[in-house]
Amino acid sequence: MEKHPNISPVSPKLLRDQLVTVADLEEFKQDLLLSLLRVIRDNTAKPPKKWLKSREVKALLGISNGTLYSMRVGGTLPYTKIGNIIYYDQDDVNAVLTTNRSTIPFGGALPTRRAA
Repeated sequence: MEKHPNISPVSPKLLRDQLVTVADLEEFKQDLLLSLLRVIRDNTAKPPKKWLKSREVKALLGISNGTLYSMRVGGTLPYTKIGNIIYYDQDDVNAVLTTNRSTIPFGGALPTRRAA
């Protein structure tokens, strides 16, 4: 390969001053679109589940079997039972999270108990 003093090679077979044809651009466009579609498809978030099982609710809320049972029996968290499987509506779980949200600012002091 002959060296050109003012031209830096981009790759071993392609020089900077070579022409790009319309067919090259079409091929590049197709490759780029396919790559973009693949990235979008792979990174598209799945919609949240409408119904959650007990293990998913316990993990989401960070609670034990007993606490979940107490919330269920006490009516804090409505549920649907089909066979031996208990399902919880995602909206109801979110409502419990919102209702029990703490108003203590980050790094703030906890309220102290007054002596009686």
